[in-house]
Amino acid sequence: MHYIYGINSVTEALKARGRNFEWVGMAKERHDIRLQRLIEDCRRLSVPVRFLQRTELDRMAGNAAHQGVVAVTSAKQYSDLDDVLAGKRGQYSLVVVLDGVEDPHNLGAILRTTDAAGANGVVIPERRAASVTGTVTKASAGASEHLPIAKVTNIARTVEELKERNIWTVGLDEHAKQTYDALDYNMDCALVLGAEGKGLHDLVKRKCDFLVSIPMLGKVPSLNVSVAAAVVLYEIVRQRRAREGSASAK
Repeated sequence: MHYIYGINSVTEALKARGRNFEWVGMAKERHDIRLQRLIEDCRRLSVPVRFLQRTELDRMAGNAAHQGVVAVTSAKQYSDLDDVLAGKRGQYSLVVVLDGVEDPHNLGAILRTTDAAGANGVVIPERRAASVTGTVTKASAGASEHLPIAKVTNIARTVEELKERNIWTVGLDEHAKQTYDALDYNMDCALVLGAEGKGLHDLVKRKCDFLVSIPMLGKVPSLNVSVAAAVVLYEIVRQRRAREGSASAK
């Protein structure tokens, strides 16, 4: 059995229709409007609801951060790279490639921002990296249920494949001389992010078309990977919106 928890996570999973729901457990003592709406969503989709003690929900979720809601579901269905590339949501493709992000909270935060930025989807490695667990789904506020997420065996090879498909690859590296905002992102591109503390693997770094950095003006040398992802993704959004605005004004 697989568990996802939290009101937003379960609500978005129901909307996305990407999982089979066995049942949804809800805290007996909770009677607010948000829970009532979720109960109505479950009934509309013929998903059974069980009312349980919080201690039982704690056990199912593995923590107490479930907000009184835990769902028993099928596993997250991963996509392949073709599915991610087919998920283009604007004039240009935008793919996020994660080279070994291990912290589930970081992965969840990146998925949430990736969805908000209108990207195609995300690529993660099969091994030595976080997968989409209940913790990730909760941290993403349910965005993980809407995004195509591809698991691949080799990130360096995937970067090569993206390049062969005319996707420009942009690696984020704290030692890069070019700053992230100096690059024109009005092109089909993939943002490649490294693991916490380690950054990009050398082979992945060498295969990227561009390497960019975020200027650090304080004492610490780098940002958390999920924060860095948000900074660059929204620079891409800003540039593309500015281009669209100037084009429509002509």
